Amino acid sequence: MVSRQIRKIIETALAEDIGTGDITTGAIVGSELAGKAQAWAKDDFVVAGIDIFKEVFFCLDDRTQFQLRASDGELVKKGDVVAEISGRLFYILQAERVALNIFQRMCGIATLTRKYVEAVRGTKAKILDTRKTMPGLRVIDKMAVSIGGGFNHRMGLYDGVMIKDNHIAAAGNITAAVEAQRKRLAHTLKIEVETKNLSEVQEALDCGVEIIMLDNMALEEMKKAVELIAGRALVEASGNVNLQRVAAIAATGVDYISVGELTHSVRAADISLLIK
Repeated sequence: MVSRQIRKIIETALAEDIGTGDITTGAIVGSELAGKAQAWAKDDFVVAGIDIFKEVFFCLDDRTQFQLRASDGELVKKGDVVAEISGRLFYILQAERVALNIFQRMCGIATLTRKYVEAVRGTKAKILDTRKTMPGLRVIDKMAVSIGGGFNHRMGLYDGVMIKDNHIAAAGNITAAVEAQRKRLAHTLKIEVETKNLSEVQEALDCGVEIIMLDNMALEEMKKAVELIAGRALVEASGNVNLQRVAAIAATGVDYISVGELTHSVRAADISLLIK
């Protein structure tokens, strides 16, 4: 079973694709013609969203049957069969593209996330996602990050305080922005402030914020910032993060590294669905 929110995503995607009816499948495939299909890996990837993949087919025909050969978080190899599907081909063929689109995207996100997590292994740094997700798909994008071993940053503007450069510019400075936020802050929320240099880091410390983001800082400046903060706040690195650089960023001693690439530039996993 999937959540009501995910079910709505699936239904919207199917309605977009099928529209008034699949004119090709409707002409060629009888509505009761039974058959089988296999989803198989055309490259190596981390499986993510296998239950959502199933649910797409169930949305059109709850008589569809599955034999899963892999589970979320598992690394599959090129040539592996991920799932076997049996049922009425009329519905399997109509669900195919939507099911693969979602599944391939989620597997791609989880695979890239796993690479980042492995790159910082041995340090205390945790890999975070961002709000740079596909509109309408944030819940499944962030689910895929979690399956890949990463951690979710805030889900949206409503569940976490992030005072960024434009907020600071609008308020006049970090201190004014933090003071304005504290007047309306729920006691369960922490304040995070984006900083660009050591002077701003010091101002954020003076304000007593709980999390300080180091945005687009050079490695040496990050090290100095971590030393300056000295455990008085959690430290997040952001900006200009890639697989080649992430280990060096983690070695500066930051607590978190946020990576927009996980969801905004994802390469979909290569998966095919073939009728047997």
